Amino acid sequence: MNIIGDMHTHTLASTHAYSTITENCKSAAEKGIRIIAMTDHWGEMPDSPHIWHFDNLRVLPRHICGVTVLRGVETNILNNEGELDMPRKTLENLEWVVASMHRQVYEPSTVQNHTMAYLKAAEDPIVDVIGHCTTALFPIDFEKCIKKFKECGKLVEINESSILYKKGSYENSYEVLKLCKKYEVPVVFDSDAHYCELIGVVDTAKKIASEVGFPERLVINSDFDRLAEFIRRKHPEIEF
Repeated sequence: MNIIGDMHTHTLASTHAYSTITENCKSAAEKGIRIIAMTDHWGEMPDSPHIWHFDNLRVLPRHICGVTVLRGVETNILNNEGELDMPRKTLENLEWVVASMHRQVYEPSTVQNHTMAYLKAAEDPIVDVIGHCTTALFPIDFEKCIKKFKECGKLVEINESSILYKKGSYENSYEVLKLCKKYEVPVVFDSDAHYCELIGVVDTAKKIASEVGFPERLVINSDFDRLAEFIRRKHPEIEF
């Protein structure tokens, strides 16, 4: 399985990341990655850039080093009601929205609370991807959430960085992929790269998928046409 789009990446605008958007795109091009989403942190995350970073993304060329760049964000789920921390006006001007939980923003509590927060966030039409929902820090009712994500048309992220570095994510990725296979829920395999050489590197995610027999047709970013079609549902103006 080849990945042609990396839909969760960071630049040095998120100050715990280490590469520019040009460096990320150069690395992507060298690996045959045709699309990347630029999804720096926002808001309550301590290292987030100023809102001008997001308001000014329009100055970026659509293509850098031959790679299509989507102007996006990794926004935070704030509370049990699934509210997002980025101002609505700014969110509506972006092209790719990953909604995630981080302990710096949302205090870990109970399975019931975390599940409620994800269910509510999934109902928000601005959200494209449910980010790294496999971490043990925020346990959830996976079956209930996966069914809701499908109902609301959200992509479920299998996050390589989380698998490697966040407790419980490796084991939970098996469960999530089994449920996505059972309910025919599309996923994205993302690097969550914080350094340019990690762009498009999702080897562990692909290994887990192979072991559970996950169908490649449900991996949206393994096929250019599938990914482009998904993006164009909201943004038909984007030229690839």
